[in-house]
Amino acid sequence: MKRRTIIIIHLLFWFYMINQALFPLYVGDLKKVDIATWNYLKDVGFSVFLSALTFYAVYFVFPLVYLLKQKFLAVLVMLTLIGLLTFTRFGISWIVFNHAGFFNASEMNYSFDWIWNELRVCLITGIYAVLIRFMIRAFEAQNIRNELVTQQQAGELALIKAKVNPHFLFNTLNNIYSLVYKKSDEAAEAVMKFSSIMRFVLSEANSETILLDKEIEYMKSYIELQKLRMNEPGYVVMNISGMTEKMIIAPMLLIPLVENAYKHGSRRHHPGIIINLIVENGRIDFGVLNYLKEGQTRAESQPGALGLDNIRRRLDLTYPGKHQFSITTESGQFFVKLIIEP
Repeated sequence: MKRRTIIIIHLLFWFYMINQALFPLYVGDLKKVDIATWNYLKDVGFSVFLSALTFYAVYFVFPLVYLLKQKFLAVLVMLTLIGLLTFTRFGISWIVFNHAGFFNASEMNYSFDWIWNELRVCLITGIYAVLIRFMIRAFEAQNIRNELVTQQQAGELALIKAKVNPHFLFNTLNNIYSLVYKKSDEAAEAVMKFSSIMRFVLSEANSETILLDKEIEYMKSYIELQKLRMNEPGYVVMNISGMTEKMIIAPMLLIPLVENAYKHGSRRHHPGIIINLIVENGRIDFGVLNYLKEGQTRAESQPGALGLDNIRRRLDLTYPGKHQFSITTESGQFFVKLIIEP
């Protein structure tokens, strides 16, 4: 916890304590407080001083006592501290009241009630000190836990992204290899498309966010590269609607869903893959539909490839509570839907 926050907590506590002491003034009971001679205000100031002495003695000693492994010894130390503080308060009060002119010295006679009152105030103030110390420690522990979770999530997200890029590039290289192997005239164009994709991966994919238009451009380059390899016009239909300009999204988030459709989709249907992207009021609605191959019930990634579970986890890390991700398999169709809320 920041030092400024701790100071504010302490200031609020003492504001509360002083207001409690000044309560008779607020209700207009001026006769009892003897406001005319300022004795009451001097007594309040002195009481606050003694309370501060008690409070900070317990506040700074308690963490050291808390570390003691033997609980009996810890309790004994705290009781001894309270006893010492009680008699210290009593001694200081006796000296000040008899020599500072707060009250008539003849009125300041020793009594058991006086000792008991000092013990009572000492216990109450000590309890406040322990509670505030625990509260600050709890806040600090929670901040540390949040920081560790954030660091863990950042590391996990980086690992997932590290799996995405090589996987995608490996498949793309395989596609180009197949064109070169067939001595296709489109191999050179495929290399140019691959070069464009490489620029995106190297310059944009490691960023936390990118423009949605860049992700769309990247997706179109991937689809064009797949067209060169498959040579099946009309196999993919992509519909984009809404104001995509200036929209922000995490990079390499949409393309794995398209890649998954290519990898597990059946080529017996045209169109075999239908992609819909709708942007409305800052909301991104992205859906990919493909037909399953014969005998398939789910379009799951093969071992070692990028799984849909990784996509789910990345969404949980990047858009916690602001996304919907669903997978539907029905009548030989596999439909993945992703909604990112503003």
